[in-house]
Amino acid sequence: MTTQAVPREPQQDRSRATRRRLLEAAVDCLASMGWARTTVAVVAERAGVSRGAAQHHFRTREELVTAAVEYGAEVRMDQMRDRLDALADHRPSTLEVVTLLGEMYTTPLFRAALQLWVAASSDEQLRAQVLPLEARVGREAHRLTVEALGADESVPGVRETVQATLDLVRGLGLADLLTDDSARRTRLLRQWATTLDMALAAR
Repeated sequence: MTTQAVPREPQQDRSRATRRRLLEAAVDCLASMGWARTTVAVVAERAGVSRGAAQHHFRTREELVTAAVEYGAEVRMDQMRDRLDALADHRPSTLEVVTLLGEMYTTPLFRAALQLWVAASSDEQLRAQVLPLEARVGREAHRLTVEALGADESVPGVRETVQATLDLVRGLGLADLLTDDSARRTRLLRQWATTLDMALAAR
């Protein structure tokens, strides 16, 4: 009786899968343990791979963590696009949009990004890697928000109003770090949605 050989997963696919596990584990470690305790060895253990395998993909902690936050940012943007696509049959209300933004900025992905920002604030080499990434993420978040609100940025003041919305939800995400701030956040976002509706309508 002959046994049929089980097809082996191509090496390139295994490599991509390992890289993704490392990125997801790094985001998890950053969000739950902070920058200081997120080392390559800790991330490798959480990802279920050897330290050598981790260092094959990322030579340093800075490379690993920056790639992880970039990956997390892409996931955040994809999630926002998916949520907006789910509302494609109707124009989402301003409250729906700002609530969605508020949820985006209170996820473990955002918490991981915050840890990297804090570390980069006192590390010039890390800051040089983080600034272009955050600028790219910021532009995409702004573009998606404008699209979701149906805002016309050719009108004076609209661009600044949209940016103020993003700054607000980012600040509310910071407030949620130490305690569950969901009740206050809900009240503030509801009031801001009303204010934003009036501001956009007046333009």
